[in-house]
Amino acid sequence: MGLALTEPSAAILRTTIGVVGTHADEITTVFYQRLFEAQPQLRRVFNQGSEATGGQARALAAALVGFAGRLLAEAPGPEFDATPRRIAHRHASLGIRPDQYPLVGQHLLAAVGEVLGEAVTPSVRDAWDEAYWLFATTLIAEEARIYQRTSTDPEHPWRPWRVTARVAATPNVVSLDLVPAGPDPLPHYLPGQYVSVAVDLPDGGRAARQYSLSRAPGAGSLRITVRRVPATQAAPAGVVSTHLHDQVAVGDVLDVSPPTGHVTLAPGVDPLVLISAGIGVTPMMAMLGHTARLRPERTVVAVHADRSPAHHPLRAELLEIVTPLRDFRLYTWYESDAPPPPETTGSPGGARRTVGTKARPDQHRTAEREVRHLGRIDVDALPLPDDARVYLCGPLGFMRDVRAGLLRRGVPQTRVQYEVFGSDPWAGAPA
Repeated sequence: MGLALTEPSAAILRTTIGVVGTHADEITTVFYQRLFEAQPQLRRVFNQGSEATGGQARALAAALVGFAGRLLAEAPGPEFDATPRRIAHRHASLGIRPDQYPLVGQHLLAAVGEVLGEAVTPSVRDAWDEAYWLFATTLIAEEARIYQRTSTDPEHPWRPWRVTARVAATPNVVSLDLVPAGPDPLPHYLPGQYVSVAVDLPDGGRAARQYSLSRAPGAGSLRITVRRVPATQAAPAGVVSTHLHDQVAVGDVLDVSPPTGHVTLAPGVDPLVLISAGIGVTPMMAMLGHTARLRPERTVVAVHADRSPAHHPLRAELLEIVTPLRDFRLYTWYESDAPPPPETTGSPGGARRTVGTKARPDQHRTAEREVRHLGRIDVDALPLPDDARVYLCGPLGFMRDVRAGLLRRGVPQTRVQYEVFGSDPWAGAPA
């Protein structure tokens, strides 16, 4: 990337990165408090659940401290580029603009001073200001490229999309098909990408969340598959997922941003290993469908962990779309083995219609290629073809454990990519 700190700043960062890292969560918590007091409308951009649990603050802290550490490294690893790219794609999906970065920098450095007190001398402040702006300019440049590729004006990132179908995939997961409600054409996207959906809430607020596109390109519409996020002791219920489940029906119009996301299916014929848990199956569905249609000779190993077959989103569809693959195997780990209910369609409060209850002969053939287990996923039991490309998506702890197991088995770090829903506290250093 050609980024480098000045020597005076590098020297100061080497002596202060430890203490800043130790207090990073506290610093970013203060930062968000200051930022939201100064600009309350920015709350619309952030996930309230992540904010309540501190996940948003930890993600920012890990990103900035991690970036500074890699600036100081003699030979930054591959994640040096991946971290800003991941953040930039998320920012571009929300319409983050270059003129917002000075405000962020102002409040972030003020938070460093507030937390660390007299230890933050003018030279220390200047050094971290330099690191921040290297980080910021990296993001701004990447976001500009994304806006150009997607023909998006960051001042107006949202377009109206109409819901044309609604399918209940499991008791707590629903899929929505979307087509442009205006003159805009259906955008091109890559398997693995996502869109942001913004909704107006009953309290007058507005919130946006990212959802993976859960079907391969070429269907004539976009599809998102949304898990209802329940309230916990640590965080409120997901406001956007609850709205989409309870309030959105066929014919309604949603504000949607262009597809973004850098964890996308690599072209070529290298074997694929797609590992997911829960709603993390959604980007894998797009990758599977795309591969089955265009590269049926490609070796594919799909791995999924869930509570039961009944809670496995889009399971019946997966068994159908992979039938063209000549070398495919599905490995599932379920906490219980209760049979899945039939999938249904319908709108909120309306009648529901059962679909897909009769298995096709080729579905039985695909099911014979499934190896089912009870309990937690065992990475050592997975077949790992030589030179495979591995994709992970699911809860953070799940991905952390699986990734560690893959590296232990000799899979190169550069061959393992992961997608995080929401805040990313790994920030490119998933140890």
